[in-house]
Amino acid sequence: MNDTLVSLAAIFSQLSLLAFGGGNTILPEMQRQVVDVHHWMPASEFSALFALAQAAPGSNLMIVTLIGWHVAGWPGMLVTSFAKFGPSSLVTILAMHAWDRFKDRPWRRYAQLGLVPVTAGLVAASAALIARASSPTAIAWAITAFTAVMATKTRIHPLWLLAAGSLIGLTGFGQG
Repeated sequence: MNDTLVSLAAIFSQLSLLAFGGGNTILPEMQRQVVDVHHWMPASEFSALFALAQAAPGSNLMIVTLIGWHVAGWPGMLVTSFAKFGPSSLVTILAMHAWDRFKDRPWRRYAQLGLVPVTAGLVAASAALIARASSPTAIAWAITAFTAVMATKTRIHPLWLLAAGSLIGLTGFGQG
C-alpha cells in the first residue's frame, strides 16, 4: 500500500506542475499513467470516472480524487488530492505575483499569444482521449460527434446534451 501511495503522490504532483491551461490538459498523461503504466484500471473505467467527475458539482478535476479513492481508498484520495492541487497552487501564487510585477512589459502579450494554441491543443488531445475510451461502437462515435458539433455550433446548454445522452444510455441504444 505504501508503494502505491508513493506512486500516486509522484504521479499527481508531476501532473500538478504540467497542468498548464487547465486541469483537462493533463488527462492524456493521467490516463496513460493510471491505465497503461500502472494498470490500476481499464480505459473504460477511467472514462467512466471522468464522466462521473464531470457530472458532479465542484472542481472539474474531481477525477483525481476518484482515482485516488479507487486505487487506495481514503489514503489514496487524500494523497492524490494534495499531490495534484498543492504544487500547482504554490506555482500559481508565485507566477501571479511575477505576472503582476511585469504587467507593463511587451513580452507578456507575446507569451500569452503563444500559450493560447498550446492550451487549445492540450484540451483537444484530452477530448480525443476521452472520446476514444468511451465510444466503443459506431453508434457511440456518432453520438459523440453529434454532441461535439451541437456543443460547438449551437447555443444549447450542455445540461440538455447531458440529459439527452443519459436518456440514450438508459435505452441501451448503441451498446455493443
